[in-house]
Amino acid sequence: MSLIDNRDQARRLARAIISDVAMYNREKVEQGIKEDNIFELLHDELAEGKEHFQSRVAPEIADSNIFDLAVVDVLIKRAGKIESSIW
Repeated sequence: MSLIDNRDQARRLARAIISDVAMYNREKVEQGIKEDNIFELLHDELAEGKEHFQSRVAPEIADSNIFDLAVVDVLIKRAGKIESSIW
């Protein structure tokens, strides 16, 4: 399998990975937003997701901030409806 070397494809992959993390960990996401510790609660899941992303994407793209931006866009922004002191 060849590595993804297209930034748009890499962005879609990152967003899909984060969507899966969010979908399979809804309770942790909600708790993490409410208690402002989402990155601690999802540390293992996000690390596994990033590892998967890096294994599928060319190094020059994997080393960019694409994955981190997907975390913010998909995980944090979508959680904006959850009541929290951080908003």
